Amino acid sequence: MRFARGWATIVGVSLPSRLGPYRILGLLGRGGMAEVLHAQAFGASGFVEDVALKVLLPELRGNVSLEKLLLDEARLGAQLHHPCLVAVHDLGVDEGVYYVRMELVDGADLSTLTLGEPVETALALYLAESVAIALAYVHARTNARGLPLGLVHRDVSPQNVLVARHGHVKLGDFGIAKQTHVAETTQAHLRRGKYAYMSPEQIARAPLSGASDQFGLGVMLYELLRGRRPFDGESPLVVMDRIKEAAAPDVRGMDEDVAELVLRCLSRRPEDRFPTTEALARTLFALRRHRPALGPLDVAEWVRARLEQLSRTPRARLDTRPLTP
Repeated sequence: MRFARGWATIVGVSLPSRLGPYRILGLLGRGGMAEVLHAQAFGASGFVEDVALKVLLPELRGNVSLEKLLLDEARLGAQLHHPCLVAVHDLGVDEGVYYVRMELVDGADLSTLTLGEPVETALALYLAESVAIALAYVHARTNARGLPLGLVHRDVSPQNVLVARHGHVKLGDFGIAKQTHVAETTQAHLRRGKYAYMSPEQIARAPLSGASDQFGLGVMLYELLRGRRPFDGESPLVVMDRIKEAAAPDVRGMDEDVAELVLRCLSRRPEDRFPTTEALARTLFALRRHRPALGPLDVAEWVRARLEQLSRTPRARLDTRPLTP
């Protein structure tokens, strides 16, 4: 399947010049299932807005199961409204090609910003708290009758945490989020989530709860503090085996209260983690109170400094433009 209109080659990638009513400016990112395009929307009286459009990879378009995942993501995103979440604005189709219009975040993801280097404890706690607040909102969502939806993000990782130049932290990519009572429909060969951030129960394909997202957040916080992940190995199979065992990682040198929180998030049994993600967010806030005050302006300063450093290397330039998952 091809886009119906003209094509443009941008940074060595063949892209459509237009998609629906949007003009395509470039490629923001590409994953295992989808790519995100930088686009512009136009309106009356010279109105112009930069947006992000998420579409399936060209070779996957027309796959009914994957198109359903994209549509489900759009429908779910339209129900979620929170400052710590990437906003979903619209769903469209152009000659059989579905696209999701999303908020364009002017900044970069945590993976790009850190490049495997540890950050200060106060900053790591602030970033983790922002993600926990977003997850607490998602986990607490109810339907029209007030019944819990049982939403689980399932892919909490630095690549899905965007930090804007103005200091706001946003969790994105709900393409694999699901309600815990809905049957698995993804094709068997598409493993959901990133191996290194999966919980033991996720790897075992057991029923998931919000506690699974706590484990992913614990892995991410450990990585922010140490510059490496707690269960890394020589291959995905080794990583998954280590996660299933979930032996307590080395936390020597961490502040005692932070180490206690990290180990609790990384508990093998879900019931040994925090009772709710809200409780985790409140604990992170309490830990931050005993450290140097840090807010969005400080985060913005850090982001701008990191982007300036990254812009000096040609490879990083593609990763430091406005983006979204």
